[in-house]
Amino acid sequence: MEANRVLQPLGVAAGRAAQGCQMNLTLFFGLLGSLLVLAFVAHRLVRRTGVPDVLVLMATGVLLGPLFHLVDPSKFEGVTHGFGTLALILILFEAGLELEVWEAFRHFPGAFALAVFSYVFTAGLIALVARYTLALPLHSALIVGAVLGGVSSSVTLPVLQHLSLRPKIRTTLVIEAALADILSVLAVTALLVMPAHGSILAGVAQGFFVELGISLVFGVAAGIGWSFLLPALSDQRFWQVLTFGAVLVLYAVSAVAGGGPLLAVLVFGLTLSNAPEARKRLGRPLPPSAARPETDPHATLLAFHAELSFLVRTFFFVLIGLVVRFSAFSRQWIAVAGIFGAILVGRWLAVSASRLVWRDTHPRERELAVWLLPRGLITAVLALEAARVRGGAWDFLLDLAFAAIVLTNLFLMIATFHARRLSQLVEVSETASSAQL
Repeated sequence: MEANRVLQPLGVAAGRAAQGCQMNLTLFFGLLGSLLVLAFVAHRLVRRTGVPDVLVLMATGVLLGPLFHLVDPSKFEGVTHGFGTLALILILFEAGLELEVWEAFRHFPGAFALAVFSYVFTAGLIALVARYTLALPLHSALIVGAVLGGVSSSVTLPVLQHLSLRPKIRTTLVIEAALADILSVLAVTALLVMPAHGSILAGVAQGFFVELGISLVFGVAAGIGWSFLLPALSDQRFWQVLTFGAVLVLYAVSAVAGGGPLLAVLVFGLTLSNAPEARKRLGRPLPPSAARPETDPHATLLAFHAELSFLVRTFFFVLIGLVVRFSAFSRQWIAVAGIFGAILVGRWLAVSASRLVWRDTHPRERELAVWLLPRGLITAVLALEAARVRGGAWDFLLDLAFAAIVLTNLFLMIATFHARRLSQLVEVSETASSAQL
């Protein structure tokens, strides 16, 4: 009897704990499902409304965390960086699968010039603003500029899918966005490890070309090798997951070897997608299993990674909304306004300066390129990394990154309507020119 009297309250407590755990799991799974439905709807409405889904997802995180306190942000701060890096890997691999290698080689010089000019001009202007509005030392101001200076492929690439552009313009802007991610990672990494008096520009330039070479070698080799395996693997179950595993292994190996892992992933997708066409041009027949009409490994692989990147990207931007605050808009509004102005001016200078290399473009196409300046996933990831390395005193950088992402995407939302009109005018102009010829 005494034992029953002791065990009975314990049993009741255990039952209540199990019931509470079940309730938490129910709410958790319901929340995950609701976020995915919201992300799908937001993505589908981009074409009609012009509102980037990034804004919808971050606003959802703000509502769940800082505003209504339905979710504790501290439980997710440790996984945010990992989610962001994984989303970048998936987005760049998907972009590589969609590129035509011959177009990429043809327009690489213009994309390279645009990416370098855009990043250098914008990062330099942002550093100048940060130095005088936030009273930062030069080295710290350069870190702020490096974090906020690059456009984000995670936002640019989906927007390009909804615009009617010539293939050469689309290819140039896709490659520029991918190179901007690489430049951002290189510059921030160099600034975080170099002393304040180090030769930063020389270190970044040298590191970029070294990483570019290593990334090209690893990416091309992996793409060619996997293209020979793919016809046989596509008969097996879960071969898309196996390919995803190969992408992650390539990322890790390229990073260990001193290359740019994100660029290696892009080149891997580009090589894998175009290897069959390259074999045809070289006069080498495809394996018999690759020519079967009932299966299309490339389309299946592209669909799989597109859905996987959509999943990871959804949770990342919601997490960003959870962990940031609005202090940048209230306490640092002068710096925020100055940084946004620096982004606009830097982008315009870059497009103007790259005209010598980025040839055969319509003036309205160059104007359209000026509008495509959104900050996104890479900006948030690098801000988190810099704050982690530099300590709690650098939490302001995450606030600035959040402000830059919101403002540039709001600007992109307004510019999307103008960009569509510009693309239509370019089409009309080219049609009239062809008719005259």
